[in-house]
Order: sequence, then C-alpha cells, then structure tokens
Amino acid sequence: MTAIFTSPARTSSLASPSADGRERFLVSIRADEARARLAAEQGDLSQAARFIIAALDGERRMAATGPQVLQLIKPRG
Repeated sequence: MTAIFTSPARTSSLASPSADGRERFLVSIRADEARARLAAEQGDLSQAARFIIAALDGERRMAATGPQVLQLIKPRG
C-alpha cells in the first residue's frame, strides 16, 4: 500500500517557505505573550514565566529561519 502525502494549499503563491515559518512563529509568540499577561494578571507568576520563556524561544527560533549565510574562509598557505 502506498501512502500519498499532499502539502496544504498556500494562500499566496508569492509567499516563501521562510515567510510562512516566520508568520507561524509570530502567531505563536503573540499567543504566548497574551497567555503570559493573563497568567500574570491572575497572579500565577510561575505559569507567566513559562509562557515568557516559550515566547523568547519562539523569537530565537524565528531569528534562525530565513536565508542562512555561510562564510567560507579559505586558509592561507
């Protein structure tokens, strides 16, 4: 039996995979920030801290998406 995997349809043909990834990270970061704010307002500081850490992790991951530039240094000699 052969499984057929299809990718979901894109909303824009101009969007690049890295742009989609960045957008997903932005949505996740905003959600984590909102949850952190709500948890802090309710007095649950440990849960707020977890959401803040999750948002910071999302920011770090988002920064790693997109074009990657590798510098190749040719040794002399």
